[in-house]
Amino acid sequence: MAQERDVDDTDIPDGPERPIVAFDFDGTLTVRDSYTAFLKWRTPAVQWWLGLLRLIPASARYLFDRDRGRIKAAATKVYLGGVSRAQLETDARRFAEFSRSLLRPDAVLAWKRWRKEQVRLIIVTASPDIVVAPFARGLGADDLLGTQLAFDERDRVTGVFASPNCRGDEKVARIRAAYGDLRVRAAYGDTSGDAEMLAMADEPYYRVFTGKP
Repeated sequence: MAQERDVDDTDIPDGPERPIVAFDFDGTLTVRDSYTAFLKWRTPAVQWWLGLLRLIPASARYLFDRDRGRIKAAATKVYLGGVSRAQLETDARRFAEFSRSLLRPDAVLAWKRWRKEQVRLIIVTASPDIVVAPFARGLGADDLLGTQLAFDERDRVTGVFASPNCRGDEKVARIRAAYGDLRVRAAYGDTSGDAEMLAMADEPYYRVFTGKP
């Protein structure tokens, strides 16, 4: 993979056709998984540990099927089931304000360098978009593509997803659905779940950020 470097404006067009620079979120822009951190932050300690006990069957199943989407949905149902969208959005804003130290300083510097260029900066993440949205707004992202939670008729979390888990091939599918064949100038990731997104970029950057707050 390429080494992270300063960017220039060579061959970058103006206007709506400006190319994409895509960043994974968890482990790339952040030092750890933001969704797990969010769930633990908003859950009292006793309920957190009781929730882990309830997740034992799902965790055991994960050892065999390695289905990250399924175990994430199970955790969502345990810890967020029945929570209203409004409350979840409020909690996500508070969490982002409380957890700015999740962001890698060298990743943020790279993001800011790209921000000066004529590119479309987007975050593509397996974490629920509703949780990552305050971070995306704070960074000035042009778009956020993430896993979407399902809500019932009362606008409360059901514990299932309204979209496929946004990793692997799904990252590419979401980018193509939003932007068609628009050029992906660069992409940043840190796990096998980012491989397909990295492969579509002119400049793929894999695990180039190591900074800690």
